[in-house]
Formats: sequence, structure tokens, C-alpha cells
Amino acid sequence: DGFRVPVLWVETHEVTAIDAQGIDVRVTLRGDTMNYTRMERLLSPGVVSVGAVYDPAETRQFEPPLVRYQFPLTPGATWTQNLRNRDTSNQLVSTINRFVRVGGYEKATVPAGTFDAIVMRILMSVDDNNPFRWPTQCNYMRWWAPEVGAMVRMTKFATYRERGDGREAIEIRAQNTTIELQSFRRGGG
Repeated sequence: DGFRVPVLWVETHEVTAIDAQGIDVRVTLRGDTMNYTRMERLLSPGVVSVGAVYDPAETRQFEPPLVRYQFPLTPGATWTQNLRNRDTSNQLVSTINRFVRVGGYEKATVPAGTFDAIVMRILMSVDDNNPFRWPTQCNYMRWWAPEVGAMVRMTKFATYRERGDGREAIEIRAQNTTIELQSFRRGGG
């Protein structure tokens, strides 16, 4: 998210291992202003024990595991989670409160093509124990296409308020992002 300056990157998700403990996915982000690689661990499709939920460069360990997708994705379905993440560098425990509502199907046109996608709204509060600001409030939309077996578009809008009284407690925009699928290749069976 470059706020008013567009930030472009290519994000690649590659399954590196599947075993009895889960699915390992290498996520690589490459662009002019970012260069990250992180690993995600899925316990099953849609259930993440290690991965990102807010910043694409982060890696969090979720307790309990994050339910990114609750399959089957059924219009009208909802789920709520209260997650914990221990930062191993400082031993602080952050909290994530997450609500997901599954909407209906829409056509989603992205650079990779046009797909019938089911839409999900994700409302989230991310508290990283920052003494200078209140938890970040996130409002995301995600389009998931069965044909691809993954997200084809996501919009992210997030803000936080600095701690203080009156005029000091200003709201800061933290994210205003659109992510779209450029291309995909399903793995061999």
C-alpha cells in the first residue's frame, strides 16, 4: 500500500510440501519497493496456523488457527474468530478479532480473466500492543473463484487512531489496496 503513490508487486504462492502436518506454501513478493519471502503453514485448505492476515510481509503464528476460508463457502454463512499471536522477538501477545460474511456470486474481471467468484466481507481488529495507537480496524472484500481455487481479487481498507485526547487522537489510513490475480497455474495432480 503506497497510500497516494501506487505500489506494484508480483506475489507468487507456491506449494512446497504436503504431509500429515499440513501444507507449506512459499509466498514471494517482488516489486520496486518490496522484496519479501515468507512461509505459510495450512493445516488443511483454508485453515492457517502460520501466515499473514494484515501486512503481506508479516508472519504470524495463530492460536487457534485462522480460518481464512470455511469450506464449503455458502452465501449467508458467517464466522467469527478471536486469535492470538505471540511475537517471538518481544514475547508480546497480540490479538486479532475477525468476522467474515460470505455473500453471493459476482463476475470478477481481473488481468487473469473473468471468473464467477463468491464475495466475502472481512471485518477485523488487529491489536499489536502498540503503546502509541489503538488497534487497527480493517474492512476487506475478497473474491474467491472455484475455477482458480483461490482469491482472484481483494480490496483492503484499514485505519488506526493514535492514542491521545481530542485533536491528538487522529485517525490514520493504514491500507487502501486492491490486489488482483495476474495469472495462475493449477498444480499437477
